[in-house]
Amino acid sequence: MGIGRKNWLFAGSDKGGERIANVLTIIETVKLQGHNPEVYLTDVLTRIQDHPKDRIEDLLPWNWAPANARCEAA
Repeated sequence: MGIGRKNWLFAGSDKGGERIANVLTIIETVKLQGHNPEVYLTDVLTRIQDHPKDRIEDLLPWNWAPANARCEAA
């Protein structure tokens, strides 16, 4: 916890601290679902722009399947 405290000292503002907390929450949720956070974030950030708005729940950590897994299932 001490290391994190030193890192968060330079978040820049309260909003910056909130953003860091949000990102860390996403990362920990992805880990709890058994996914690699780097793979998850890379895949979701690559796909989200073209992803249908009415199916955004497909990208949530508990519903997410990697792009290569979707291709193999098809």
